[in-house]
Amino acid sequence: MDQTVSKSAHGLNSNTLLICFSHLRWDFVYQRPQHLMTRAAHDFGVIYFEEPIFEKTPAPSLRHTTITSRLTVITPVLAAGTRPDQADLIQAALLEDLISETDHDQLVTWYYTPMALRFSDFLRSDICVYDCMDELSAFKNAPTEIALLEKLLFARADVVFTGGQSLYEAKRGQHHFMHAFPSSIDTAHFQQARRTQEDPKDQSAIPRPRVGYFGVIDERLDADLLGQTANTMPDVQFVVIGPVVKIDPATLPAGPNIRWLGQKSYEDLPKYLAGWDAGWMPFAVNAATRFISPTKTPEFLAAGLPVVSTPIVDVVRTYGQRGLVQIAEADTMVDALKDAIRRPYEDLGKVDAFLSRSSWDSTWRMMRGLIRPAPVARPAVAGAPHYV
Repeated sequence: MDQTVSKSAHGLNSNTLLICFSHLRWDFVYQRPQHLMTRAAHDFGVIYFEEPIFEKTPAPSLRHTTITSRLTVITPVLAAGTRPDQADLIQAALLEDLISETDHDQLVTWYYTPMALRFSDFLRSDICVYDCMDELSAFKNAPTEIALLEKLLFARADVVFTGGQSLYEAKRGQHHFMHAFPSSIDTAHFQQARRTQEDPKDQSAIPRPRVGYFGVIDERLDADLLGQTANTMPDVQFVVIGPVVKIDPATLPAGPNIRWLGQKSYEDLPKYLAGWDAGWMPFAVNAATRFISPTKTPEFLAAGLPVVSTPIVDVVRTYGQRGLVQIAEADTMVDALKDAIRRPYEDLGKVDAFLSRSSWDSTWRMMRGLIRPAPVARPAVAGAPHYV
């Protein structure tokens, strides 16, 4: 396999193939990769290459799932018991066949996880993109080699995007062409929650008032804070939507006013939010949350909900300092939630004016303008432009 990377002096055309390597499954919580790759498919053919699944199978294969005529999800299916080193070799061979069999003039490689370099470093791409949406090395059970592989990916990438401003500030010395693209918003989708509508069946019997959270439930959620707050506010119902990953569900707090409703589709989220009185982001303040820029922040706001959050850096700087989100520590959380329930937004003009500055459509357009092939390595750019 050729280790070199070709660079074309020509612009990307509609027969460009973009292959996206992601640690998040397409049918998991709908977030940044899905939003961007759906929009990328309007311009290019897109392959969303997932991490492998391990099953009883006679031979390794690639499972194809068609999302649109221009967007396909590819899932490697490997035999149960395959060793990691074997998995890398098998995936490299399957990937090479997939690329060679897919008609394209140019190739864009787009990484969400540096771990994918273990089997894809042979690819000859016209441009390499690293969309660094999180500090993955700080997450629970992170592979030990991820930091080293990220350094290699920085060396290979033509352009790097970050999922928030604080992450940009932490990484900007590691690449010469880096841009911050914080969490964006599909405003029209979440504004559906502002309309009075029938509650979903599994929420309809839950009394009001309701405080809600939606998203991945893992080490970033402060389960102790959730339990203590619910116990202190017995007349308020706490609704939690999302899949539980990396942590034992048995360790999550239980109580008569804590309602774990499980994962819901992206399409149905506005129906649930329409029945909430406040949005809550009880994130733990730890290494895993140091650089996060939660997509749910603008989504809560678009839904018309008052929002309370623990002091996550990007939430404080982007929303708290503008008076769009209440920021509360553990000892002031109950008062903040009571205030949010008591005083919902009456004038959403300020919220809508802020949200009008950002959308996934505009984010993709700006990214699209930056992923242009170059005939030579890009020069270092002092104070590289970035977006906030």
